[in-house]
Amino acid sequence: MLVTAGCDVDPEQDNDFSTEGDLKRLTCHYHNLSERFLRITKDFSKQYAHIYAARLTAMQAILQKRVKLKWGDKYPIKKLFELKEGVEDTCVVIGTLFKHQDLKPSILKELSEELQLVPQPKRTNFVNESDKLILEDELQRIRLVGDVIDIHRVVTGVVCAVLGYEEFNGTFKMIDCCWADSGPQKPLASFEDDRFVVFASGLNFSSAKDNSFAIQLMAEWLCGLVGGRKQRGDVSKIVRLIIAGNSVSGLLSDSANCGTIINTVSSNFSGPEFDSVNALKKLDETLFHVCNSIFVDLMPGEFDPTNIMLPQNPMHYCMFPKAVQMNSFNGVTNPYECELEGRVICGTSGQPIADVLQYSTIPTKLEALKATLKWGHMAPTAPDTLPCTPTESLDPFIIQNYPDVYFTGNAEKFDTDIYEDSEGNKTRLICVPSFAATRTIAIVNLKNLECFPMTFVTDGSDISDS
Repeated sequence: MLVTAGCDVDPEQDNDFSTEGDLKRLTCHYHNLSERFLRITKDFSKQYAHIYAARLTAMQAILQKRVKLKWGDKYPIKKLFELKEGVEDTCVVIGTLFKHQDLKPSILKELSEELQLVPQPKRTNFVNESDKLILEDELQRIRLVGDVIDIHRVVTGVVCAVLGYEEFNGTFKMIDCCWADSGPQKPLASFEDDRFVVFASGLNFSSAKDNSFAIQLMAEWLCGLVGGRKQRGDVSKIVRLIIAGNSVSGLLSDSANCGTIINTVSSNFSGPEFDSVNALKKLDETLFHVCNSIFVDLMPGEFDPTNIMLPQNPMHYCMFPKAVQMNSFNGVTNPYECELEGRVICGTSGQPIADVLQYSTIPTKLEALKATLKWGHMAPTAPDTLPCTPTESLDPFIIQNYPDVYFTGNAEKFDTDIYEDSEGNKTRLICVPSFAATRTIAIVNLKNLECFPMTFVTDGSDISDS
């Protein structure tokens, strides 16, 4: 058995867990890099224009460096008001992309639908051939033309640099483009032993559909209570568990209106809200059990009881009376960023990537991960179609530290790849599958960034029904 990270363990220190027998749980240095998500003031009197201005200001500095690396000093960088219509004065403009989409959901269209004036079909993707691409800077906007940027493979909110000139009709003819792509990546520290990080998401504790047996099997495996000595020796090299959202199911019990989202926990002791309270109790007990052996970072998700707008705050400690007794339990934000043994790990519980897929023809979540990394932004569609807290002086979703591991939670299936940017920086991309749907977790070796899935299937279980 692997014994515990007791209440006296400080997760910021490089500690050795006590042992029973001769097995020892490996540990690694940990540093939470998510402070910028916690500093966001909940002031809804601010306008959302400020976050776009802050995004453009911050990413202009990044893109100016990228422009010089790609095109040198051959082309001047100009503001939109400096362009001359009809003069082929090739230059570079930096701005924020805006997609004009006729199919984008609109409150005015919804009101028209209620009045039975213009019925709108229900859609899961809002791309149309009539979509137009527009570039905005601090003062003006201009329509982009040309086949340099595939309009259906980008989304509103992405900041980029475009090379071209203004035509007679007032459009900007694109010749080439440049993305933020990457920032400086820390050199990988080398160490001899394998150290693994486990990623899970979509545990979906509930009373309606109980996944507790498979979750219990996973918890016992993490604690070294399953398998022989070799298996337990491998498990002893797991240094951290990151749970990427949706730990509580967003569906009501079958007797209620199935599909309704629960975002709050009621004090009632009957009905669907009581199911959520029971689910939180089960989650707390499981976390307490696992935290006796390993450090755990718990991120909120779309259906978890916390604020719905990004960045999401950690779920309140009072929901976990048992787990909070352990210093190895760590409630964190969504998005979340940390450093483990010199490796930068960041990601979300899945909402930004799912939103990107809705407003583009990017085919998979893995490709959307690659795109957001290339764009240098974790949630480009916020606040346009993805709810986020208005900010005035900063955009917290800009990728500031180029990650070694970049993940999204609550995917339909496990998927992974290595993304290499133009400067040779490499990032391990991971689509962490929903555990309730797949019984699968993702495991990453910090030593070499290798990644593989592990599935917990019991006799007679049918994961397709979950």
